[in-house]
Amino acid sequence: MSELSLCLPFLRKALLTVTLVLFYYCFSIGITFYNKWVMKNFHYPIFMTLIHLVMIFTFSAMSRTFASWWTGKSPICLSWKLYMKRVAATALATALDIGLSNWSFLFITVSLYTMTKSTAILFILFFSIVFRLERLRPWLIMVILLIAGGLFMFTYMSTQFNMKGFILVLVASFLGGIRWTLTQILTQKADLGLQNPIDTMYHLQPLMFIGLFPLFLINEGLSLSASEKLFRFQETSTLLYMVFVLATGGVLAFGLGFSEFLLVSKTSSLTLSVAGIFKEVCTLVLASHLLGDQLSTLNWLGFAMCLSGISLHVALKVIYSEDASKDKMTNKIHDMTMTEVGMELLLKNGQANEDSDEEDVIYQ
Repeated sequence: MSELSLCLPFLRKALLTVTLVLFYYCFSIGITFYNKWVMKNFHYPIFMTLIHLVMIFTFSAMSRTFASWWTGKSPICLSWKLYMKRVAATALATALDIGLSNWSFLFITVSLYTMTKSTAILFILFFSIVFRLERLRPWLIMVILLIAGGLFMFTYMSTQFNMKGFILVLVASFLGGIRWTLTQILTQKADLGLQNPIDTMYHLQPLMFIGLFPLFLINEGLSLSASEKLFRFQETSTLLYMVFVLATGGVLAFGLGFSEFLLVSKTSSLTLSVAGIFKEVCTLVLASHLLGDQLSTLNWLGFAMCLSGISLHVALKVIYSEDASKDKMTNKIHDMTMTEVGMELLLKNGQANEDSDEEDVIYQ
């Protein structure tokens, strides 16, 4: 009975972790295949992204209002000066990352997108070092070589390779490195109060919309205004169908951000990283079976090499984090010990002075 009671907390935690990972997979894998499916018949990826941004902002505002009503606390709201100074760069990088990623689905397969997008970790590492969020270590070179070599093997002699789409998603990965580095800085600034991802999403969406809108006007504005699927629809059912399709993507986009936050808050960022590795495998397997993406043995070897690099990065990051935590704890204990020694010496000196004063009084 005692062994069962000891196992129950572990089983509950394991069940919760599995549930949250599956919840994250539903939105993450779902939105990848959704984007590819929509782009087959609706060739307006930037407009679709703008609709999703509006929906994410609306859901975030509703969530903040509900949280404020439930807790009685006013939601965080940045001043315009602070908003433009601290949030603008993050919002622009995020908007271009998402916009170009969706745009690439017009030209490339889900497999090539998944593989190329996984290289974002290289750019995250690069900008983390540039912004001094992480130190340059020798093992980072091995990680970079594994991921870069894996990408080369995956794209080499690929029958479904498209240079334009590949460049779009590679640029998106580069911007993703800037995006996540700036997001980390943004959310770790205690004075901003944007530690809650709902507040972060709420503040990012308006500037993201403004940043993408000119790109939409130049590339899609005129064509979309003449499209019979939206603005020049002939049947109401066609319009309602497209509105439903675009709204579904908005729900998936908001759910993805929320599920990531939920997984990290209830488990750890390591769990999200490991889950992300297996998510890439699941996405490629589903793409080859459901969409008919063609992958050669060399492609699979390249993917395995890339995953090895990502796994090495995650594992070594955990080791260095634990070492840093131990060093921090050791220093803290050392400081506490020195403080206690100092207090003890101070008390002894005080007692000695009192005894000396008493002796002086007796002597007199």
